Amino acid sequence: MARATATTEDSLSSELIRAAGVKVTRGRVRVLDALRAARQPLSHAEMEALPAGAGDAAIDRVTLYRVLDSLVACGLALKAVDTRGVFRFSAAGSQRQHAKHVHFRCTGCGGVFCLKAEPPPPPRLPRGFRLQQVEFDLRGLCAGCGAGTS
Repeated sequence: MARATATTEDSLSSELIRAAGVKVTRGRVRVLDALRAARQPLSHAEMEALPAGAGDAAIDRVTLYRVLDSLVACGLALKAVDTRGVFRFSAAGSQRQHAKHVHFRCTGCGGVFCLKAEPPPPPRLPRGFRLQQVEFDLRGLCAGCGAGTS
């Protein structure tokens, strides 16, 4: 896991965790720091493969699942399934940032890539309907998975 830039007690991640009403633990801070620093949603396996910071032990697989579930439950992380059925996690604050552009989801590796393109405007809804969320994803093969295919 990426090491927090501050101590567990005074980092931004610890403040967010405390404000969500959850106990601040080193594991939660490390995982939320990693999610906040990630450029795209991460799978459990990708999170597990991140190196621990100096002086920090790696978080075991079961603890990582529990930490991710607790961050999702308190609203600090988002959990979504990719095209291969793998759960991917991102920091909840990134939802607003990601609502402003289109995503490309690779059907080969399951990667999610941010594109510099605005989504189309939402359709006009019938009277009484209220739009709460719009997601626009493109699906296909990324450059790595599509290399060598014509």
